[in-house]
Amino acid sequence: MLPHVLILGGTTEARRLADALHPRVRVTSSLAGRVAAPRLPAGEVRIGGFGGADGMAEWIREHAVGAVIDATHPFAETISFNAARAAATAHVPLLALRRPGWVPGEGDDWREVGSLVEAAEAVRGAGRVFLTTGRMGLAAFAHVDDAHFLVRSVDAPEPPFPPRMEVLLDRGPFTLDGERAVLADHAIDVLVTKDSGGAATAPKLAAAREAGIPVVVVRRPPVPEGVPVATTVDDAVTWAHAQRAQSASG
Repeated sequence: MLPHVLILGGTTEARRLADALHPRVRVTSSLAGRVAAPRLPAGEVRIGGFGGADGMAEWIREHAVGAVIDATHPFAETISFNAARAAATAHVPLLALRRPGWVPGEGDDWREVGSLVEAAEAVRGAGRVFLTTGRMGLAAFAHVDDAHFLVRSVDAPEPPFPPRMEVLLDRGPFTLDGERAVLADHAIDVLVTKDSGGAATAPKLAAAREAGIPVVVVRRPPVPEGVPVATTVDDAVTWAHAQRAQSASG
């Protein structure tokens, strides 16, 4: 029987990881189901939650999972901590795959904050705000009535959301020319983003730098204590095969 690896997340890295492991390894990718038409990875796919850490641990045991790789979005804090608890409960190894965060360069005007709530306070009265933090966090900005928001998301947001809001439905990767056009066409005064890292959405930072637009950056939460971290798909593949070899020898 092929070794079974559970990959958590629908990120670009998660899909690349599934492609790299399948079919030599049995792969099940677990997607949250928050996007209406997700890009499906290679191998098996399950959609929806597990019912917390205990439910995930039970699923791991029932499906003979030998290793778990948390390749969720860097801000998917709840699922990451559930994965850590579930893996410990089910006695299976866990790896976190996290793309490196962004680093400000010369000419950047970044204001780092610790949460979306802090970001909302930072943009009060800021004029026209380009909000690229995803539709799930819009409630944090719902009380801000003295700024106009351009919200970009894959699917249409649901309330609560800011009273003065325009929605731009789009999916990355984005280009520098495209981001320049968005900032100019909508007369953006400030950009708000999470420190997601990666190249797919980074052009907005370069466009903001060129335009002299300040950027409010939400710092990413830490990986659960004790969980090893890989920063590339290749390193995660190496780790998965090492678990396979260790299991076979044991």
